[in-house]
Amino acid sequence: QVQLVESGGGSVQAGGPLRLSCKASGFRFVFSSYCMAWFRQAPGKEREGVAVISRGNSIWYVDSVKGRFTVSRHNANHTISLQMNVLKPEDSAMYYCAAEFSGGRDCLSLTAATDYSVWGQGTQVTVSS
Repeated sequence: QVQLVESGGGSVQAGGPLRLSCKASGFRFVFSSYCMAWFRQAPGKEREGVAVISRGNSIWYVDSVKGRFTVSRHNANHTISLQMNVLKPEDSAMYYCAAEFSGGRDCLSLTAATDYSVWGQGTQVTVSS
């Protein structure tokens, strides 16, 4: 079955780094044809797009993480990663990996949670001040 499995979350002090990974399996189409994304959701808040990456490594970031987070994908291994540096307490949230078959669409236009149909179970990131 279609599955996304995240790993790498944890607790860190403000200013520190964390690296998240997401492994995909069971996709109907070749992995590289999927738009891949990271979202996050803090308690009481809506799920927010953090980064989107296309098959050709075109990338979108939400303004609040630009210059601190780096998303990458490894099509041969069916994985994406999110390197998070200079973490802030406001980055604390459950982080989710998401996938959507591009079908010719521009992945960078798919930045809302409702644009994605495949989701991982999430990994918690907690940043203490």
